[in-house]
Amino acid sequence: MIEVDTSSPAAQVTKTGIPLRNLWYMLLYVWDVIHLKDHWKSDVENSPTFDALLGTILANLIQQRLRIGLGRNYRTHAAEIAGVRGCVDFNESLKRMSFQHGRAFCQFQIFSANVSKNQIIRSTMARLVQIGDFGSKGYHTNKLRSRLRRLVRDMESVEIIELKAASIRREQLNRHDTDYAVMLAICFLLNQRQMPMEHRGNTGLLGLDRDAFTLHNVYERFVAKFYARHLHGWTVSSQQKLVWPTEDASDYLPAMFPDLTLQHDTTGHLIVLDSKFTAKILVTGRWGNQTFNRDHLFQIYAYLKSQEHRSGSHKSSTGILLYPTVNHDLSETIRIQGHSVWWETVDLAKTWQEIEEKLLAIPVGIISRIYDRDRVYGD
Repeated sequence: MIEVDTSSPAAQVTKTGIPLRNLWYMLLYVWDVIHLKDHWKSDVENSPTFDALLGTILANLIQQRLRIGLGRNYRTHAAEIAGVRGCVDFNESLKRMSFQHGRAFCQFQIFSANVSKNQIIRSTMARLVQIGDFGSKGYHTNKLRSRLRRLVRDMESVEIIELKAASIRREQLNRHDTDYAVMLAICFLLNQRQMPMEHRGNTGLLGLDRDAFTLHNVYERFVAKFYARHLHGWTVSSQQKLVWPTEDASDYLPAMFPDLTLQHDTTGHLIVLDSKFTAKILVTGRWGNQTFNRDHLFQIYAYLKSQEHRSGSHKSSTGILLYPTVNHDLSETIRIQGHSVWWETVDLAKTWQEIEEKLLAIPVGIISRIYDRDRVYGD
């Protein structure tokens, strides 16, 4: 679980030093509901764990839904009834000898709240009651667990199902179902974090850190959503496939998908950005010295050099490796065969305003420094 330091009355902070409020804001960007940023402020500030935060927001939203009525839809129902309704299942009716009693086994549509989106939410809350990490036992923990248990009972007309991430992701919603979109996103995230182990037994898979995996995906998608929303005067493209400039075709070449491509509308300068969620920016080299991760450098170098044939902008493009940090900043640049490669950090322990300012300053500052240099040296 994502551990939270509750020793301070200030905003709750994970053991990695990231305030829960910042994780929540990142998720709102990922889910395209950043307009809800000012909702549930006290819950965000006071939740002792990540599970408690997600469980509280989920409880708030479904409680509101129960007041106005759960979302309903038509679903196929099969039953033996008096008369005929919908389609008659003759095989089942004959098997049950329904016709002799003036009845028929039919399949028909009913308008019901017992639909998959409600089943997912009720099943997630039931699982949270059992295995949710709400911090050390106390009033807040017991209150939240009791509240979730009560909401599960209030939805007794909805079936509890086996949760699968794929089925949650496939769920189709109406465009006005903003609250359901957030609830299902929470359910998907909780399901990812609470997946059972790969095999039976008391030992886990070595090196498998589910929270690190989850946060990696959140961070990567947050950066893309943030720049697409706020970086004005740029063309922002996410996960564009790059093609190797090979003369011979091969099915075995690895695909290249940089996280982001940013092109400055005025100058045409191109930036290829890859976000890296890793515990350390620097690694120990062969001789015990500190170096940048060579795999990351090789990757960004391949993105830049392999596309030089496409245009003048590609020939002078810049690469950025963007790392999240806690209470630490680093900015470094080198020139390699006509390309600038930048290592940049964003400190997730800072206030949200500072995080946003830093993210926006990185590409803007790079453009400024590149063209100042070009004017001076005529590069």
